[in-house]
Amino acid sequence: MTAPKFFSEENKPINKFRDESNRDLWSIFKVMGEFVDGYDSLLRIGPCISIFGSARLEPGSMYYEMAVEAASAIAENGFGVITGGGPGIMEAGNKGAHLQGGKSVGLGIELPKEQGVNKYVSPEYVINFKYFFVRKVMFVKYAQGFIVFPGGFGTLDELFETLTLIQTEKIDRIPIVLVGKEYWTGLVEWIKDKLVIDGYISETDLDLFYLTDDTNDAVKYVCDFYKNRRLEPNFSY
Repeated sequence: MTAPKFFSEENKPINKFRDESNRDLWSIFKVMGEFVDGYDSLLRIGPCISIFGSARLEPGSMYYEMAVEAASAIAENGFGVITGGGPGIMEAGNKGAHLQGGKSVGLGIELPKEQGVNKYVSPEYVINFKYFFVRKVMFVKYAQGFIVFPGGFGTLDELFETLTLIQTEKIDRIPIVLVGKEYWTGLVEWIKDKLVIDGYISETDLDLFYLTDDTNDAVKYVCDFYKNRRLEPNFSY
């Protein structure tokens, strides 16, 4: 059986690939630029908590208002608030920090259906990114903790990547709080019943996150974590 011939001589794939490779090499400098801008900006802001959750939740919804409360309390305790700068829970997090007079940081991303940052991000703390992976580094490197509300794929992506980094000791332990037992309990039970029982993770890995329905409890958990720990970025990451 003859293998299919994907390219004819006229297509000259080698030259085409060489051109694309050159463009890829030059894109490295764009990536480096985003890292430099992000490091330089966030390092000067000080201790922050990253707040994640759905971009689709509207003002007045339960989790939106809970995120406003949590962010206000976080700011009242001296932390800045980092979000993705968009609508929904991100807006709620920035709003809570803004209302309390705290540092309200928005790490924006260029998306077809989501442009710009919400009005509660402090103008001096707007940082826009083209590359998701660069933005994700900023969320983790300069956050002293995560408060995670119900959300979609992006929320779960951020949560599990951070848990992986802690589990593999690529970053230092930071507090991770899941807010909303109704939303999270099914996933937590699956983690216990499948990942722990079948040996994919250790039982002690369940201690890497904390589940609550109370925003005051969530903020207390974060603050108590740092009573005897230093507040500093994850310099090794």
